Amino acid sequence: MQINTQTGLIDNVSYIASPNEDERPSDCDIDLIVIHSISLPPGEYGGPWIEKLFTNRLPEDGHPYFREIHQLKVSAHVLIRRDGTIQQFVPFHRRAWHAGQSCYEGRETCNNFSIGIELEGTDDSPFEEVQYQQLAELIKALESSYDCINKTRITGHSDIAPGRKTDPGSGFDWNKLNTLLS
Repeated sequence: MQINTQTGLIDNVSYIASPNEDERPSDCDIDLIVIHSISLPPGEYGGPWIEKLFTNRLPEDGHPYFREIHQLKVSAHVLIRRDGTIQQFVPFHRRAWHAGQSCYEGRETCNNFSIGIELEGTDDSPFEEVQYQQLAELIKALESSYDCINKTRITGHSDIAPGRKTDPGSGFDWNKLNTLLS
């Protein structure tokens, strides 16, 4: 897996531009990876709904749950689907709107200095082996492309927004990821 650092895009990966992004502060190095989980509707996999959420096209009447979230302006840099397919929504050098109110090691507003990676799944269900494989490959590519990224700078959404967020949850196997990164 290769990342073009000029464009901030992964080579040979589908790029669907999200409007929910902007410039990072000029004095901020990208030095954190935040792991998330998402499924839309909750507990259902596949379909166009995550892409529609990240591109502000989620229909309010598409599912009862969508009434609560259709107006959200959110994104992630990357989504890794259950089958291992990777979709990119925001170039890595741009700020994705994935972390919300957050703090990591005393630094507020994690969107400024982090990369958000969504795994299609739920907080309490196991993720697929191919998702871990793709995640590990992506993290290795990010380490090769961005000087301040390394395997010690990876956290979950729940760790930077405790009490507010629970993902990636108990279904995520941190030991498996660490083994793949070793």
